[in-house]
Amino acid sequence: MVLALFGFLELSLADILDILLLGLIIFFAFKWLRGSSAISIFVAIVSLYLIRVLVSAFNMRLMTALMETVLDVGVLALIVIFQPEIRKFLISLGNRYMNSARGRDIFNRIFGKGRTGMAGGEAVNEITEACRRMSEDKTGALIVIAHMTPLEDIISTGDRIDASIHRRLIMNLFFKNSPLHDGAMVISGNRITAARCTLPITERTDIPANYGMRHKAAIGITEETDADVIVVSEETGRISFVRGGNVTPINNINELKLLLNTSVEEE
Repeated sequence: MVLALFGFLELSLADILDILLLGLIIFFAFKWLRGSSAISIFVAIVSLYLIRVLVSAFNMRLMTALMETVLDVGVLALIVIFQPEIRKFLISLGNRYMNSARGRDIFNRIFGKGRTGMAGGEAVNEITEACRRMSEDKTGALIVIAHMTPLEDIISTGDRIDASIHRRLIMNLFFKNSPLHDGAMVISGNRITAARCTLPITERTDIPANYGMRHKAAIGITEETDADVIVVSEETGRISFVRGGNVTPINNINELKLLLNTSVEEE
C-alpha cells in the first residue's frame, strides 16, 4: 500500500535492468578511481545525482530544476577534472581492442598499415648483446620498442636519430657521459628512431621500493600503449622486460632474447 503511493517504486523488468547496469557502471568507476585524488569528486557527483533523483521523485520542482542545472554544468566540469583519467581509460580500451587479432586485422584493412616494431632476429641479437654489456657495466638504459600504437608524442620529446639498430650505437647513446643518455630510446620500424625521450610515469602506488624512475617510466608507457620496454638498472645492473604494465625480471640474456623474439613473431 505504501509503495503504491510512490510511482517511482513501481519497477518493471527494464527498470531493474537499468538499475543493475547503472550499479555496475558506478562499481567499475569506483574501482577504477580508487586510490586516486579523483575518488572524492566521484563520490560527491554520485551523491548529487542521487539527490536529484529523490527530489524529482517527490516532485520538488524548484530543487529538481536547481539540481538539473548543477548537473548539466557539472558535465563540462567533469571533462576537465577527469581529463587524465578519461584519457587513460580510452587509451587502455583502444589498446585492448587493437592488440586483439580481430582489431589489428580491421585496423590494417582500413588504414593499410601494421605494427612498427622490429622485423628480424638480427635486431634482437644486437639489442640483447647491448643490454648484456650494459648490465655488466651497470650502465642504466631505457629502450622502448614500438608496435601498433604510434609514439610520435613520445618521440617529439627527444632527439630524432633514425639509425640502424647496432649494439655499439645503443651502448654509446646510454654511456653516462653521452648527452643523449638521460631518457628513453625509441625503436620503431626496425630503426632507432629517437633518444633522450621523456616517458609518462605510472600513477600506481604498489610499485616495489627497489624500482627506480626508469621502471616507473617503463610501466607508465606500457600502460598507455602496446609498446614493450627494456630496463637496465644503473644501481644493480639487472635487466627487466616490461609489457602491459607488468615487469618481468630477466635472469639471463636468453630469456630477454626469447621475449623479444616472441614480440617479433607477433608483428
